[in-house]
Parts: sequence; C-alpha cells; structure tokens
Amino acid sequence: MQAISVTIRSIGNSKGVVLPKPILAQAGLEDAADAELTVENGAIVLRRRPAPARAGWADAARDIAVRGEDTLVMGEFGNDDDMEHGW
Repeated sequence: MQAISVTIRSIGNSKGVVLPKPILAQAGLEDAADAELTVENGAIVLRRRPAPARAGWADAARDIAVRGEDTLVMGEFGNDDDMEHGW
C-alpha cells in the first residue's frame, strides 16, 4: 500500500491522528472499540487485540450439550479394583 499523509493533532496533553476508514478496514479494525498499540523498530503499530484464551469455548460446549452430542466417547473405563480405593 502507498503511504498517506496524516496530521498529528493536539488532544489535551496528548497527540492524535484520524485514521481513514479504508486503512482501518484493511487492518480489520473498522468495527473495533479497542486495539493494541506498540512501537516496533521506530514505527507505531496498531493491531487488533487477540481474542482471550478459550474465547467462545463455553458457548460451544453449551451448543454441543443442547444437541446431545456430549456423550463419552470411550465410556467409563475404571478398573474393577478401584471401588476399594478412597478417592
């Protein structure tokens, strides 16, 4: 992509830039409410935040249970002698 010129503006005690919509769209940030900002090799880098670990797992497990697909694959496989142990 070709570089574009942006104006750095004062915002209170900070500075800011307006990011053009096509740039946000190319980065996958057009609908984002927040992002990750780092400095890498002298460049300011803005990225989508990674999804939290295990994001969506609870919903997926619930959907599997609703469909009745949460049965044990291998079944119970305890040893007959396990009953005498105090777990």
